[in-house]
Amino acid sequence: MQFGLYAPVPHVTVGSKAIELSVAQAAKPLPANEVDPAFKLAKEILCAADRAGFDVILFAERHLGADFEAWILAAAVSSWTARIKSMVAVHPGLWHPTLVAKMASSLDRLTPGRTAINLVTGWNVEEHRMFGGDTLLDNDDRYVRAEEFVDVLRGMWSSTPFSYQGTFYQVDDAQLLLKPASPDLPEIFTASRSPRGLDMVAKVGDWWFLDFDKEAKSVTDVMDSLKRSIDVMDRKAASYGRRVRYGFNPFIAFGDSVEDAKARAMRLLVSDGSEADERKIVRRVAPAMAAGCIGPPEQIRDQLRAYGEMGIELFLFKFAPSLEQIAMIQEEIIKPFRRESGLTTVAA
Repeated sequence: MQFGLYAPVPHVTVGSKAIELSVAQAAKPLPANEVDPAFKLAKEILCAADRAGFDVILFAERHLGADFEAWILAAAVSSWTARIKSMVAVHPGLWHPTLVAKMASSLDRLTPGRTAINLVTGWNVEEHRMFGGDTLLDNDDRYVRAEEFVDVLRGMWSSTPFSYQGTFYQVDDAQLLLKPASPDLPEIFTASRSPRGLDMVAKVGDWWFLDFDKEAKSVTDVMDSLKRSIDVMDRKAASYGRRVRYGFNPFIAFGDSVEDAKARAMRLLVSDGSEADERKIVRRVAPAMAAGCIGPPEQIRDQLRAYGEMGIELFLFKFAPSLEQIAMIQEEIIKPFRRESGLTTVAA
């Protein structure tokens, strides 16, 4: 069982004064010799997660906004970590795969061997147009493009020179003279949901981030929905002679009871009671709370075990970013599961 977290950046983070300050200052120069507070937070939280035994960081990408560019943030933070993997988001509609192959090889050799790709097929039309790309939002060709993107990545990582003739990418004797650090190539994570997107995952994905029906009204409903998704993907991947592994993104919060945990979480998340905070919670946090990873620690561990028995191997936790939350997850989740599996974790 593996555990991960999101890098704290403006478009995914709720309840952080440092993020609020970073956004407020983003459109003007920083004070002399000051580092952006969002980077200070990211470095502090993610280095603590590394020491606590977390396995992976997802560096989400958002070009239209106050977020740092994901690859730059990942490289800066990764230089301070020792064991945690950096999973960096990539939009095929904005990047060429030969360039991403070089960037990923560079990061993988700097870490070393701790780089992964989060493949995002795209939805933000305004952002893509502004930064020179195309989402192909109304066309299943975006999944054809994503498959070719992965083909080129793996080809560039595996052989030199590399050539490829596809619908979207034509590569002629390209040379990547800096290979990934490990013969096990960087893994591809994705989260597509449409029927054609599921085919893409089955064909080229190493990991699939599961989601559940929004109509689910109980943890049992959530689990039933996830199990159906796993069954579908197992069959699809097998039809291509492949196996896909599964990740899930629950919100985690501790308390004496479910109600107490929710109340504590809301106090952390609602930093100023603003409408913006409320919208973020409704959109990003409330659905993840339905996964049942809220309450007394033993209850959360039991729920994670149940998900693990279904075949889910990675939990990318959502929570208000703080050192206290990192320490609680280490003590109540990571250490107990490492002991059960006979593994140890680095002490914070």
